[in-house]
Amino acid sequence: MTQNSPKPAQSSRTPMREQNPAVRAHNFDEVPLGYTETEAQTEARRCLQCRKPLCVGGCPVNVQIPEFVNLIVRGKYVDAARKIKETNALPAICGRVCPQETQCEERCILGKKGDAVAIGNLERFAADWEMSHGEFAMPALRPKNGAKVGVVGSGPAGLTAAGELIKQGFDVTVFEAFHEAGGVLVYGIPEFRLPKEIVKKEIGYLLKLGVVLERNFIVGRTATVDGLLGEEGYAAIFIGAGAGLPAFMRVAGEDSIGVYSANEYLTRSNLMKAYKEDADTPIIRGKHVVTVGGGNVAMDSARTALRLGAETSTIVYRRTEAEMPARSAEVHHAKQEGIVFDLLTNPVAVLADNNGFVTGIRCIRMKLGAPDESGRKRPVPVAGSEFDIPCDVVIVAIGNSPNPLIRETTPDIAVTKHGTIVANEADGRTSKKFVYAGGDIVTGAATVILAMGAGKNAARSIGEDLAKK
Repeated sequence: MTQNSPKPAQSSRTPMREQNPAVRAHNFDEVPLGYTETEAQTEARRCLQCRKPLCVGGCPVNVQIPEFVNLIVRGKYVDAARKIKETNALPAICGRVCPQETQCEERCILGKKGDAVAIGNLERFAADWEMSHGEFAMPALRPKNGAKVGVVGSGPAGLTAAGELIKQGFDVTVFEAFHEAGGVLVYGIPEFRLPKEIVKKEIGYLLKLGVVLERNFIVGRTATVDGLLGEEGYAAIFIGAGAGLPAFMRVAGEDSIGVYSANEYLTRSNLMKAYKEDADTPIIRGKHVVTVGGGNVAMDSARTALRLGAETSTIVYRRTEAEMPARSAEVHHAKQEGIVFDLLTNPVAVLADNNGFVTGIRCIRMKLGAPDESGRKRPVPVAGSEFDIPCDVVIVAIGNSPNPLIRETTPDIAVTKHGTIVANEADGRTSKKFVYAGGDIVTGAATVILAMGAGKNAARSIGEDLAKK
């Protein structure tokens, strides 16, 4: 341990204060309230300052965790934020939505016999402190090298790649199809989990570094990848366009009025502000809402439905809670707010009235059989167990795939049978020279931090390859 990091004062982690569940279920304000200075100091002092910190190896963007935690112990909060930003351009976002419990915190030594250090909470504290105190420091930037790099998509992969590339001396332009930057951070994750003002400030940091942002620019339509590499003069392109094409159940009645993909439902609410009474883009405010799926997107959808006035909001999932891909914290928050979980249940049809409006969803009970290719036990229908759940809105949150536009207009780039771009995980290189890809457009729907790690790896490769060129 270092001289500045005394022996931990407590074995259990410092809890983060939250809105009362009965209150927050009816507003879009952020649920966790953050650490006070005293709480952050108390939690930071729990860190053992290991000589060989395993936690760093669990971070996809290699944040030097003991170093920034030690700066919090010493009361140097802005320095702690800047230490994080040496390897992570979006700390306030990661501190809120990164699954630390299965990454850095999972490897924490303290977690072997008790509670791991609350690394995510401390990251959020440092980032929020820097933002609230308005202290901006320009990081070290290499001299401009005269080369332009284009980044497709302003989600976590694209923003991270842009931040790394601008520091290497490239002129960087980010092309965003929507009218607002942020990708899934603004259209997919609700305000109560990730305030959009936080996203705007993180993007503002990148703009201060010199990143150029082109909104309403659809790569594949406004310009193709080949066009950017050719007449537009870009030396390399990074594709981080995400996976925005929703999957559906393919059951009878799924085209009924009141059935939404989670993408549409959340985009209407988050990006188009449909939760406001005077919104230009309306949304059906169901009284009894059923969400199909067990991931974070399903939790976000079901909890959003409550905030839009639902009397009941139910999660239907074909496996048990143990197999749910959602973060345990999100499941916990959903339960606190009164979300009903109907597990080992799978829809077989959507029911509608004579006018085509949803009246319910027909389901069948499931049991778990042998493991499938994912390693989870395969759900098997129980014959004769069908039953109906009355509802007026159904939200389908069972996965996404990439929009086909880029692959259709870039015929010489290799793709998988699922429509994802084939790219090397370690460096982001694709089959097309000087074209790189990372994030959900390569992996399918995954986490924010994994997308950021992919953007960072690709930026490093771009720098190496263009240096040789």
